[in-house]
Amino acid sequence: MDTLFSADSVLMRGLTRLADVMILNLIFIATSLPVVTLGASLTALNFTAMRIATGQSNSVTGDYFRSFRRNFRQATVIAAVLALLTGVLAAWYVVVTNIAIAPLFEFVLLAIWYVLAFSFATTALFVFPYLASFEGPTREVLRNARLMSWKHPLTALGALALIGLSILVTVFYPQATGYGLIWLLAGFGGIAVANGFLFSRIFNTYIAASASNET
Repeated sequence: MDTLFSADSVLMRGLTRLADVMILNLIFIATSLPVVTLGASLTALNFTAMRIATGQSNSVTGDYFRSFRRNFRQATVIAAVLALLTGVLAAWYVVVTNIAIAPLFEFVLLAIWYVLAFSFATTALFVFPYLASFEGPTREVLRNARLMSWKHPLTALGALALIGLSILVTVFYPQATGYGLIWLLAGFGGIAVANGFLFSRIFNTYIAASASNET
C-alpha cells in the first residue's frame, strides 16, 4: 500500500499528470475567452503540454504564463494571419460552389481548394507548437511550420486525426463527452498533451542537431 501511494509510484505519477492536464485546460479556457488572446493561449498551451509530455514541467501555471507573456505579440499576429487566410479559403469555397461555371472548371477549382485547405490545416497545427519551441521572425515561423508539416506528414496526420475525431465524437455522440463536460475538465489540455508527445519528439531532433552544429 505504501508503494502504491508513494510519490514516485505509477498511480501517483498518473494522477499528478491528470491534475496537470486539468489545470492546463482550465487556464487555457480562461485566457482564451477574450478571443484576441487565442494565439498566445494556443502557444502557451502547446509549450506547457510538451513540457508535461516530456516530464519537464515543474509548474503548469509558471510554464504557461511564461510562454504566454513571451510570445503574446507574435502569436497574436500569427493568429490574425491564420484568421485572414481562413476567411479567404471560406470565401473561395462559397464563391466556387455558388456561381454558375462549367463543371470541369468547378472541379479543378475545388481540387485546388482542398489541397490548399489541407496544407493550411497542417501548417496551422504546427505553427503554435513551433513558436513555443523556437524563436524567429513571423515569416520564418510560418514558413518553417509549413515545411515541417510537409516533412513529417505522419505526425501532421496523427495530430489532425486526433483533433478531427474528438470533434466528430463531440458533435455526433455528445453523451460520450458528457455533453461538453470533458472539454471543460480536460479536453483541450488532454489533446494538447497527446499531440505534445508527437511534436516534442520532432522538435527535439532539430534542437539536438542545432546544438551539435554550434559545438
